[in-house]
Amino acid sequence: MIEMQDVTKKYPNKTTAVRGISVHIEQGEFVYVVGPSGSGKSTFIKLMYREEKATSGKVLDVARHDLLKIKNKEVPYLRRDVGVVFQDFKLLPRKTVYENVAYAMQVIGRKPREIKKRVMEVLDLVGLKHKVRVFPNELSGGEQQRVSIARAIVNTPKVLIADEPTGNLDPDTSWEIMNLLERINNQGTTIVMATHNKTIVDTMRHRLIAIENGLIVRDEAEGEYEFDD
Repeated sequence: MIEMQDVTKKYPNKTTAVRGISVHIEQGEFVYVVGPSGSGKSTFIKLMYREEKATSGKVLDVARHDLLKIKNKEVPYLRRDVGVVFQDFKLLPRKTVYENVAYAMQVIGRKPREIKKRVMEVLDLVGLKHKVRVFPNELSGGEQQRVSIARAIVNTPKVLIADEPTGNLDPDTSWEIMNLLERINNQGTTIVMATHNKTIVDTMRHRLIAIENGLIVRDEAEGEYEFDD
């Protein structure tokens, strides 16, 4: 589903964020990626959706494309198979809830009738069908994150990458988002989630990949993790 083979990422300032990492994530898995700040965790996640490009090695996406070799103009089409959810939502402030979600389908050329049907389906899934005409600044943080999730899954991706999706949310709202991600995973979508939330990791047990100093130091079916920061 997603595979890295001996992947290294060096930045222009000579920092090596990822050091020869190899990992395989199967279809349908739910994977936590954990590690202290500066560990290489964020770079590891960004390599999966080509926000960052590896210096060496292979990063194979769900269609077995090597992400080191695809052109920048092809990256938006990668998002057909890989959806992304961010800590800070990244919603378009001048677009309504409906327009934010629809935009992800418009950029890859889907037909208006298809867009309307699918957008309403995913907004119903995330519990925001009644907020279609509302703008992001009129929503709570949890609602904005649910819009972000709807946008990420509207093209029915095989993989959903969530980069600290509960980082800006209160505990109760965080659990709402986690329950939604569980439902999406149960429908067959692979989820890779970077997190600092120990309570979530210890309670909702899933495969755990721990990264420290640019290396995978733990990779196990499930487990607890002691966060240093």
